[in-house]
Amino acid sequence: MAKDSPPRGTFTEKLQVPEALTFDDVLLRPAESRVEPDEADVSTRVSTNIDLEIPILSAAMDTVTEAETAIQMAREGGLGVLHRNMEPERAVEEVERVKRADETIIRRENVVTADPDQTVSEVDEMMSAEGVSGAPVVDEDDTVLGIISGTDIRPYLELGDFDAVREAMTDEVITAHEDVTPRQALELMYEHKIERVPIVDTEDHLAGLVTMQGILARREHQDAVRDEKGRLRIGVAVGPFEQDRAKAVDDAGADALFIDTAHAHNLNVVDSAREIKDMVDADVVVGNIGTAEAARDIVDFADGLKVGIGPGSICTTRVVSGAGMPQVTAVAEVADVAKEHDVPVIADGGIRYSGDAAKALAAGADAVMLGSYFAGTQEAPGRVITIKGKKYKQYRGMGSVGAMQSGGGDRYLKEESEDEEFVPEGVEAATPYKGTLSGELHQLVGGIQSGMGYAGAESVIELQSEAEFVRVSQAGQQESHPHDVMITDEA
Repeated sequence: MAKDSPPRGTFTEKLQVPEALTFDDVLLRPAESRVEPDEADVSTRVSTNIDLEIPILSAAMDTVTEAETAIQMAREGGLGVLHRNMEPERAVEEVERVKRADETIIRRENVVTADPDQTVSEVDEMMSAEGVSGAPVVDEDDTVLGIISGTDIRPYLELGDFDAVREAMTDEVITAHEDVTPRQALELMYEHKIERVPIVDTEDHLAGLVTMQGILARREHQDAVRDEKGRLRIGVAVGPFEQDRAKAVDDAGADALFIDTAHAHNLNVVDSAREIKDMVDADVVVGNIGTAEAARDIVDFADGLKVGIGPGSICTTRVVSGAGMPQVTAVAEVADVAKEHDVPVIADGGIRYSGDAAKALAAGADAVMLGSYFAGTQEAPGRVITIKGKKYKQYRGMGSVGAMQSGGGDRYLKEESEDEEFVPEGVEAATPYKGTLSGELHQLVGGIQSGMGYAGAESVIELQSEAEFVRVSQAGQQESHPHDVMITDEA
């Protein structure tokens, strides 16, 4: 403190401090209820313009969320937030991959096509590389000449590797126009026993492609979160000073940008976040914060507020810096401000059980963001390792040395030094392999609905307004978990 600064109270007065609580410190008080858990409505908002069917996001961590996780999160009704430890060009590719995943009509620029004069081996290699089992054959004017598929070029058909595609393709091609409905396209496929229908314009030029796989995938995920064009939604983390990345992923179709920094109440971050908000079409969620004062400085322009200073399982911010805020109190403080401006709140970090998620929602959060909970799933990008015969997946905090070396150091407002001497605020770890993401979401959502049933809340908004908390002693915390038994089968 400068010598001419006014005194801010005595040191003794500084120790007259308020109490702050986290998940294990409280329980939802059971209430009179007619709410059956499986009937509880968990739909919510994650930002001012984005609704979700479930109040859950996957964290923007490089061992948690890339395109595969984001696709499955959106299909299940939640939202995946793409991490930023990648070049902007790759981030754009990941966004586009999510946006293409469930398109009924694959647009022309994304359709893999073959030339009639290509050889069979060339097309076979091309389809394998692109991950498709068939392709329209078009001439130089983009007129559809036929369809080539894996069954057309199998060895038993006595085609040589150097035979032309025109010799192997099916030339009696069934096409449809751009106004075709998914039902009509599916009927065409069943009638003609085909798996794909090229979409053509009025001049019979290729305009897109409909596949049976795409239509059935959309039918399977009725609760998927989609944009106004019917594409899956995705969030993307960007640094507070990464205007170029923000503009690039916004142009690629990102639905929400998450200003990704450990301390968003840094006023330089606030100023830059305002600039990003003015230059993009996507919603802008700002985080992380943990106090009412931070919320007041940000809520006037942000589409959402993300709460969490050091609660994550692999985050060491509190022990390294001595700063932080227990998560239930942090969520409640921010929510008190956010609700006055109708801005959603996301509780990020510290959730170990589905009951913690229910408590976060009751404390004022509109949605919860999880990292370690999903890091062990099949879709997460972390590396699978085996320890003593059991499978685990790599999981690390974005403030860990490994993540910082991969480009994430500026999340903690520290520039990479020439000698790479970082001040890490996270660790690298392993988490048990859990199977599919959908299975974990089923358990998590079911637990939240159960908590809503005990609280007598039919919706997230009702849970926020009606639920009451009770304080729990240390003995009560021990009583809450299995005790005095030897567990033979984990839940």
